[in-house]
Amino acid sequence: MSSETTRLDRPVIMVMGVSSSGKTTIGEALGKHLGWVFLDGDDYHPAANVEKMRSGTPLTDEDRWPWLDRLRSEVLQAEGEGVVFACSALKERYRERLRAGLIHFLILHLVGTEAEIEHRSRSRVHRYMPASLVKSQFEALEPPADALRVSVGAPLEETVRNACAGVDAWLQRGRESSKA
Repeated sequence: MSSETTRLDRPVIMVMGVSSSGKTTIGEALGKHLGWVFLDGDDYHPAANVEKMRSGTPLTDEDRWPWLDRLRSEVLQAEGEGVVFACSALKERYRERLRAGLIHFLILHLVGTEAEIEHRSRSRVHRYMPASLVKSQFEALEPPADALRVSVGAPLEETVRNACAGVDAWLQRGRESSKA
């Protein structure tokens, strides 16, 4: 794990889920809704990871650690009132690494059935993530117990509204508890 011990007391929201769950779309919409910085975890993969995924090979933990550390560093350096970032973060140990030292951290887990996600994956073109890897994503997924869950089975506008409403409620609770 990174030796970085920086603590960040501004809110951080991680939009997580399997490939094709809508992390980037929902994360961008949340960032815009809140007026916060949005970072897409896909932008921080090293070239070797991108090539591996492009070839249809799932990443290993060893492949992911440098990527997760780079993404965490970017989250810590981002300027603004808060940060929204998209990251698959399929396993609890990945989420622990990303949130270490972050005081106000919300996991927004985008949830869909494997059939829904496979359909979505086949109807889009991703710059490197083939639909063939969706199954491996579900196999690796360790659903978080401590997350705001939002279904992606509804139309996009409804999913965005549900995500924004859940985040707004979380932020309001944080404001109220800081006043107490």
